[in-house]
Amino acid sequence: MTDFLDLPDGRRIAYRLTRGTGPAIVFLPGYMSDMAGSKASALFEWAREQGRTCLLFDYSGCGESGGDLAEGTLSRWRDEALALIEAKLDGPVLLVGSSMGGWLMLLVALKLGKDRLAGLVGIAAAPDFSDWGYDDAQKAQLRHGETVLEDNPYGPDPTPTYPGFWSDAQLHLLLDAPIPLDCPVTLLQGQADADVPWQTSLRLVERLTTPDVLLLLSKSGDHRLSSGQDIARLLAAVEGHLTRA
Repeated sequence: MTDFLDLPDGRRIAYRLTRGTGPAIVFLPGYMSDMAGSKASALFEWAREQGRTCLLFDYSGCGESGGDLAEGTLSRWRDEALALIEAKLDGPVLLVGSSMGGWLMLLVALKLGKDRLAGLVGIAAAPDFSDWGYDDAQKAQLRHGETVLEDNPYGPDPTPTYPGFWSDAQLHLLLDAPIPLDCPVTLLQGQADADVPWQTSLRLVERLTTPDVLLLLSKSGDHRLSSGQDIARLLAAVEGHLTRA
């Protein structure tokens, strides 16, 4: 069942929550994705069967949440995740971020602080994609306030990048400096990923200050990492973090 959290500025954030033993799993979907996606759904059902706490939600402008995608930014979505965690969860959380959600996972973790973090699981995590994911011509368009449209391999409509999202994202670049996090981290990455170069995960491993980082590379894995085998790896990674917490 979907519930809603009303924020002070009128945003209405859709979420699903199953309660059990902690730490609580919090899933952060990718750009233009939502809590109905295959990885989020599989994680939620697994948590319910295992008696674990799990929180899914839709960013404003996505899925069942209110708002306009054109107003979405990393800052805005990070703060929505933090508001939900503060309002609905007690104790430590295990953040699981997919693609752009992997960037948000890091931003949320940096705000939460070590006392609330049980660990991080990144799935094709894409920190800094506003920098490495666009060519010079596209960046020039965005700087001049124009929306960039790109072919969408997952649907009939093109994927828009709005200038507000891009300019905000440029304020949150992480890969050129140490990322001061101390919790355990697992990164799942496909080497056949056409959207996020697998070398991005290597850069992330280097930048994280925690020594407790495990990178799992799938030679045939694509960006979505949603095959049965990929989902099994995800659930095993999550279980491993929860067992040691």
